[in-house]
Amino acid sequence: MIISRTPFRISFFGGGTDYPEWYRQHGGAVLATTIDKYCYLTCRYLPPFFDYRYRVVWSKVENRHEVGEIEHPVVGTLIRHLGITRGVEVHHVGDLPARSGMGSSSAFTVGLLHALHALQGRMVGKEELMTEAIFTEQELLKETVGSQDQASAAHGGFNKITFAQNGQIQVSPVVLRPGRTDELDSHLMLFYTGIVRTASKVAASYVTDLGQKRRQLRILRDLVDESIDLLASDRPIEGFGELLDEAWSVKRSLGAGISTGEVDDVYQRAMAAGAIGGKITGAGGGGFLLLFVPPQNQQAVLDALPELVHVPFHFESSGSQIIFYDREQDFSSAEAARESRPIRAFRELTPDAPTQWAIPYPHAGKTPVIAGQTKD
Repeated sequence: MIISRTPFRISFFGGGTDYPEWYRQHGGAVLATTIDKYCYLTCRYLPPFFDYRYRVVWSKVENRHEVGEIEHPVVGTLIRHLGITRGVEVHHVGDLPARSGMGSSSAFTVGLLHALHALQGRMVGKEELMTEAIFTEQELLKETVGSQDQASAAHGGFNKITFAQNGQIQVSPVVLRPGRTDELDSHLMLFYTGIVRTASKVAASYVTDLGQKRRQLRILRDLVDESIDLLASDRPIEGFGELLDEAWSVKRSLGAGISTGEVDDVYQRAMAAGAIGGKITGAGGGGFLLLFVPPQNQQAVLDALPELVHVPFHFESSGSQIIFYDREQDFSSAEAARESRPIRAFRELTPDAPTQWAIPYPHAGKTPVIAGQTKD
């Protein structure tokens, strides 16, 4: 049995420039960090003693005979892609809701790749995990997604991720003076709006014409370096929040689906209560709201947003990990033996009528009572 743990991420600047439609012509970069909220995936070869070959537990419970019957698109695709011929069981749990802008879909893909490779006896590196996850989502699943989420989930940490025109992706840790990262961490607040959306659908509303949004995307790209320069200097940390506010204004102009009236209202209330900047994480439209708030104003912001779930968090640097490995009993011979025999379909016993039996009475001269009858 294998258990993988893969972190969710927060992207600060550069979102939109990580789509291959953009960076293969212009290059791109993002500033992002992973946080201490995770996607957990448990995988094992399913023993051949059930009336199904695949079991997948996510928001649904799937018991399937053929891999083509599996509804979860990533699970079915990766079982085929990795050439797994034995029955498999996959269980998923996460610390945060899915489809919420925290890179959960890519964390699932990276984590499942990691676990299935380990199940086959292979330990893969972070670069391979990143590259294979990008290929899975963009080429096999044909989803409208960028390339930053897979890089963050695989590598972990607070990074500048650079996307070259030739397709190369470089993940560079952001090195700051002691205490600066903790200072940034202490100024960030995360709220769940309760609005669920699919990132690829939101992104599809503006990715198809990125060439018409060159000015906005170049500003978002430039803010990556400007924000790193600020963090690396002795300038007040509040400037980072001001850059977030600037970036959010630019990001909103990319497409109508990035923000909503409800999101705008929440953002303005937070700003009025003392936030300096913020953004909707991920492609936009809902999910999580990230705010930059000086510690002395954080209670006021909490009071101003009583209807939202506050999620405390901290930065993390581990990336995707195999946190449990237990060698299982080898059922391959039993599985092969079952395949060669005409096993009868499993079924539930449904007797035609209740069975009645006599209960012996221990004292002589007494009449036995029949089960199911009452004694007058």
